[in-house]
Amino acid sequence: MDFDFSAILLALTVVFGVVWGLDRLFFYKKRAARFAASGEEYRDPAPVDWARSLFPVIFVVLLLRSFVAEPFRIPSGSMMPTLDVGDFILVNKFAYGLRLPAFNNKVLSVGEPKRGDVIVFRFPGYICQDQNGNTVRSGDVTCADPQAPVPSQNWIKRIIGLPGDTIEVHNSQIVINGKPVVDTELGPFQGNPSRPEDNYLLYNNGTVWSEQLGSVTHQIARIPSLQTPSIPNPSVPSVVPPNCYIVMGDDRENSQDSRWWGCMPEQNLVGKAFVIWLSWKGLHTGGVDFHRIGTVIR
Repeated sequence: MDFDFSAILLALTVVFGVVWGLDRLFFYKKRAARFAASGEEYRDPAPVDWARSLFPVIFVVLLLRSFVAEPFRIPSGSMMPTLDVGDFILVNKFAYGLRLPAFNNKVLSVGEPKRGDVIVFRFPGYICQDQNGNTVRSGDVTCADPQAPVPSQNWIKRIIGLPGDTIEVHNSQIVINGKPVVDTELGPFQGNPSRPEDNYLLYNNGTVWSEQLGSVTHQIARIPSLQTPSIPNPSVPSVVPPNCYIVMGDDRENSQDSRWWGCMPEQNLVGKAFVIWLSWKGLHTGGVDFHRIGTVIR
């Protein structure tokens, strides 16, 4: 998703509010008097009528999406098996604090992210060096253009490392503060070969594991034959910087995450994913998956 729907809602709220407000302050009384004098039934001009009707609706939607819960659709398999392509989820917008819509500046802190949380965040961009040797965030994965704008996209991953943690990752084996993360192989991945995201794991002999992150027990997928970047690496130090988080997808060898582009800044947080409210597998590959509806995300 390359546009910011919250920014669009905010802009529409401001435009409709200004049109309606200015009309009531400067034009309404004179117009009402003209209609009364002529004996005609009063009516607002079309732009004012639209603004008056739509402003409260859009304003309420903006408040709900900005401060209560926002819906998202999962577009890729990077969080399988926890979240599947076509899952529609709700994200708690006040789990980590209230933020201004569109600008995302925190105005009230009500909690901190925990290890194991599944979070939605604004993609921060790839860590690159500019022509002066300064570290910058770029939208170009190759860093050939360090000034390339970072696309406005919402991503979803799981928090692995908290600020101050010492993290090591080698072939998806995670060590946090000197202690290996406990995981147990459950067996081979089972899926529908007709779905590309399932077929990728099936073709590469993917396996499913149970993993313990803090108080959260969840499942991950692995493909032992594929290699992924280790931590630390040139973009990711072993110690997580302040106000930053190491995040990874649950489909460990099929997720572009902190191993590639560094830590996720706290200011980019959007909210905590908490429930699947609909799951659509595709018209010819399962349709609605009723078993996933209402699933609490852990």
